[in-house]
Amino acid sequence: MNNLMLVLLQIVAPEPAPAAEGMNLWTMATYGGPIMIVLAIMLALAVYMFIERMTTLKHAMQEDNSFMNRIKDYIYDGKIEAARKLCRETDSPASRMVDKGISRLGRPMNDVLVAIENVGNLEIANLEKGLVIMASIAGGAPMLGFLGTVTGMVTTFYNMSLNNTGTIQLQDLSQGMYQAMVTTIAGLIVGIIAYFGYNYLISRVDSVVRKLEARTMEFLDLLNEPA
Repeated sequence: MNNLMLVLLQIVAPEPAPAAEGMNLWTMATYGGPIMIVLAIMLALAVYMFIERMTTLKHAMQEDNSFMNRIKDYIYDGKIEAARKLCRETDSPASRMVDKGISRLGRPMNDVLVAIENVGNLEIANLEKGLVIMASIAGGAPMLGFLGTVTGMVTTFYNMSLNNTGTIQLQDLSQGMYQAMVTTIAGLIVGIIAYFGYNYLISRVDSVVRKLEARTMEFLDLLNEPA
């Protein structure tokens, strides 16, 4: 009786499933197909642009607190060349704007203001350089991911059409479904990283612009003060 029960248990009980192959990021990426290469390039470019712009903005934010006081002393003492030399040595967006304003001393105040604003516009454009690329990656990466989804589904249906047995096999579905899911996830990840990086850089640029506006007003007030 006991032997009969053991035989029945061996027949009914399923065999243990083989251990699944370990899944890692590289393995997942290989399932995504050629689109993953494009997304990897976009991610590398977004990271590079973020670091490069952060370095530029950090340099633009640095400023000597005594800069405007020294400019004021030089101008009141009539040391115009010394003031311009200080601006060139400081090498910041604000110092270049002040230097342009000093070079227009003696002209109408409106001319001085226009000259400073022109330099300021150039400085802001330099700070925003490359942000269009970040915005394009933020919008384009998810679209590429969805493109991978569509091509993955096309691959799935194509593999199914090649099966003439009338029975759908798992391998007919797995390749295309893996590509669809992996590219979607990768596209969203790259897009999210680029999106938040872009908005953070925009906020930093706005901070620099406000500081430049403050320095412009301070310089104009300096010129309007009685000696």
